Amino acid sequence: MTNHVTTAYNAACKVPGSGLATVMRSLEADPSVPTWHRPYPPRPNFIAEREIRGFADDLMRLLGMLTTLPERLFDGDLDRFCAALGVRGTRADLMKRHAKETPVIFGRADAYHDGNGFKLLEFGIGSDLGGWDWAGEVPRGLLDVPAFAAFAREHGLGYVHTGRETVRTVRETGLAFTGGREPVVAIIEAPGGLGKFGDGVWYKVHRVLRGLGLDLHLGELDELEEKDGKIVLRGMVLDVIWRAIDTEEMVADPRNIELAEPVFRAHESGQVLLWHTLQSNLFGEKGCMALLSDPRYAAGFSAEERRVIDRALPWTRSFQGPATLQAVGMLDDLMARRETLILKPNNLFGAHGVVAGWEVGPDEWRAALVKGAKEGCVVQERVVPRTEFMVDPATGEETPWQTLWGIFYQPDGYSGAQARVIPADSTQVIGHRSIDKVHTGSVLTY
Repeated sequence: MTNHVTTAYNAACKVPGSGLATVMRSLEADPSVPTWHRPYPPRPNFIAEREIRGFADDLMRLLGMLTTLPERLFDGDLDRFCAALGVRGTRADLMKRHAKETPVIFGRADAYHDGNGFKLLEFGIGSDLGGWDWAGEVPRGLLDVPAFAAFAREHGLGYVHTGRETVRTVRETGLAFTGGREPVVAIIEAPGGLGKFGDGVWYKVHRVLRGLGLDLHLGELDELEEKDGKIVLRGMVLDVIWRAIDTEEMVADPRNIELAEPVFRAHESGQVLLWHTLQSNLFGEKGCMALLSDPRYAAGFSAEERRVIDRALPWTRSFQGPATLQAVGMLDDLMARRETLILKPNNLFGAHGVVAGWEVGPDEWRAALVKGAKEGCVVQERVVPRTEFMVDPATGEETPWQTLWGIFYQPDGYSGAQARVIPADSTQVIGHRSIDKVHTGSVLTY
């Protein structure tokens, strides 16, 4: 199942001498375009604008439900909410610290398209996610290539530049905080974080967003100083701190919590704006998807909201604690449905710890369920991504690929999309465990 633009593009690539066949190779030589990982795939992804915006509308409604789960299901009791998610101890304390603030709707949701529509895999709420740079820059670079620009005009192609939307959102928020003075913004990682994630994510984000007019800087927690209640980075007083460090990094090294304490205090006293508190990591817990999906909590949602959940979110159930293993029929049911289920640890990302039931045997699946119950996980219905056929520029043959769609959103809605694309015979779990095969894709709408 494909669309007319993809069909036309593939056909044009097969015409001898077509410039479209090598467009992506020419883009690789453009130093102004950031590449997330490996080369580009043979072509961009094309999707009807009404379809991706329709899914984004569903996503925004889901986010509204997500960020009100404590009130809807637990009478506003965050301790009960955390207990239902399996969030405890220091992790819970960090995430709850700023829970009285209204969560900022800002992030990247990951989805598969199953041939009929998009299905949400993860919400990805928060500022500690990547992709803000190349989601808009790759389409921009493509439209600078004459052969592609001509094809785009013929088929009415367009895109939303995620970087520009991000600069607008962060700058407007910062201006409101400073009272109209241009805000000084800094992306702040954990100590050593820029060495670990800088080349892959933050240096590119910095280059793109700064080039779009944001007064943006980079630093690490141990470079920050507290002076007269304000937070200073290398002599600059900061107005907005873009949090790149996540809760797991904080918990892994108690020194990070100590280093972050002045930032928390300054945020609470109104001396600096922390762009996304650790509260967002609480709503990013995979167990939240189970709370939305499980019919036991259906009373917390209207009939129309239930229709949105059923349309956009795969069947998802929480699986944690000894009682879960002992629940009558549950383990047997998950064993019987092994080939249609995937297990995801609650607090990991990028497909770390994920076990796809169809890729393992019964014994390994049972062991994964036992371990998952002990550590906390969700079990989700498998979504089979549709195959994207692309013309190999070396052979002229169509080859099958699969796509993980990243849908960006900000407080006022849809803000662009990216694609992580992988040869179809590699794996159906696209993430860090298959990072050596993932290509930097791009999305244009018609």
